[in-house]
Amino acid sequence: MNKTFRVVSSGPNDSFLMSDFLSERALTKEFDQIGMDDCSTDLTLRGLPVLSGLIGPMADGPQVVRYETPTVFEEMTKEWSYSSTSKRNKSDSMEATETH
Repeated sequence: MNKTFRVVSSGPNDSFLMSDFLSERALTKEFDQIGMDDCSTDLTLRGLPVLSGLIGPMADGPQVVRYETPTVFEEMTKEWSYSSTSKRNKSDSMEATETH
């Protein structure tokens, strides 16, 4: 099964926007690749592109590779740290806005 590459960025009114890319090639046509992951503890992420201006790659389910803008990464990290007892997952409330 092919991986989906998801880029999460900030939207209006504190919302998040997701853009899904159906191939690594489509992703790297949109964003500048500056390297390849070679140190992830998740072996499925090794060899995937590291992109300029984005945090990632990180796993977001069995077939989804996620990248986040620094602003989203900071916000999601804060939310995760504040809600360590909550089971709510913010990514469950996001919808794909674009598929490439």
